[in-house]
Amino acid sequence: MKMQEEYIKKAEIITEALPYISRYSGKTVLIKYGGNAMNDEHVLKTILQDIATLKMAGVNPVLVHGGGPEINAQLEKHGIKSEFKNGLRVTSRDAMEVVQMALAGKMNKNIVAMLNGFGVKAVGLCGFDAGLIEAEKLMSADGADYGYVGKVKKVNCAVLHALLDDYVPVIASVGVGADGTGYNINADIAAGAIGGSLGAERLLFLTDVDGIRLNEKDPSTLISTISVKEIEKMVKDGRIAGGMLPKVDACMQAIKMGVSNVLIINGTVKHSILLELFTNKGAGTMVVA
Repeated sequence: MKMQEEYIKKAEIITEALPYISRYSGKTVLIKYGGNAMNDEHVLKTILQDIATLKMAGVNPVLVHGGGPEINAQLEKHGIKSEFKNGLRVTSRDAMEVVQMALAGKMNKNIVAMLNGFGVKAVGLCGFDAGLIEAEKLMSADGADYGYVGKVKKVNCAVLHALLDDYVPVIASVGVGADGTGYNINADIAAGAIGGSLGAERLLFLTDVDGIRLNEKDPSTLISTISVKEIEKMVKDGRIAGGMLPKVDACMQAIKMGVSNVLIINGTVKHSILLELFTNKGAGTMVVA
């Protein structure tokens, strides 16, 4: 009898998810995943299981990934010092070669292999592929030189549209300049630009914190919904700083480009994507216009 009750409970969960599955069927959902949580194989596995489930449920997921910890490890192996300014990695020519190798090579192909193992067809891409992410050197307003760090000039979505029906695009945040120069693009910024250009139904930023907090060190001050204007105020008075800056910049960019639902959620929570999309128990911070 107890086993029957467990099966009934599982069936009820599936039934409750059906309206949400119907809502997102055929729609594009862009997911950005990065941060220290990428070092946890169990967390990465559940994230990719969720993405595979989305694809099997008729949703069109696109994954954009960073890889800061892996880049740090590879730079250390090559004797190259890591340096950050305003939450962005300063990238020398030598460091750029390592970034490209780590992101577009090792990490991208490992993710693709895992997704393929979960029964979906994934394709690894970076900005060089069909000129997907056209970039130019990022010029800082305060005069800081970030080296080979770029900003997104244009996203050429044709290759993504060609893939979406059958494949899961997995995109490493490396861009290409007009002269073929590679640029290190902050993955949050890349995700915001790609999500906006694609007209994604929803954009999820998975990180290792619960979202935006009034007090960064106090989890109880989590903000459930915040406007672009409120974010700008918190940035100005210093309550949003460091690594959260490019994330909120990307959120605001995506909103301005027409993405109606942009969320920052904790990717270390098991099956956080499915909880956010297929239940009414979503968490994190929603950014609205």
